Amino acid sequence: GDAKSVFLNGDMAEFELMDHHAPIVSLIRPGDVIIDWKMKIPVKEGMVKFDKNECMILVEQ
Repeated sequence: GDAKSVFLNGDMAEFELMDHHAPIVSLIRPGDVIIDWKMKIPVKEGMVKFDKNECMILVEQ
C-alpha cells in the first residue's frame, strides 16, 4: 500500500524513507520497521531497497 514514511534500523544508523528519497539499498538490523509512525512491525535482520518511490523490504520476522 501507500505510505508517507518508513523508519528503520539501517546497518550504520536509523533512517527514514519518505517520498522522493534518493535511491538506497541497505542492510536492516533487528528492531521495528515503523510505517507512517503508526504501525510497528518487529523484524530480525534483512535488507531494504528504495528506488523510484517504491520501497521493498526483505526481512525475517
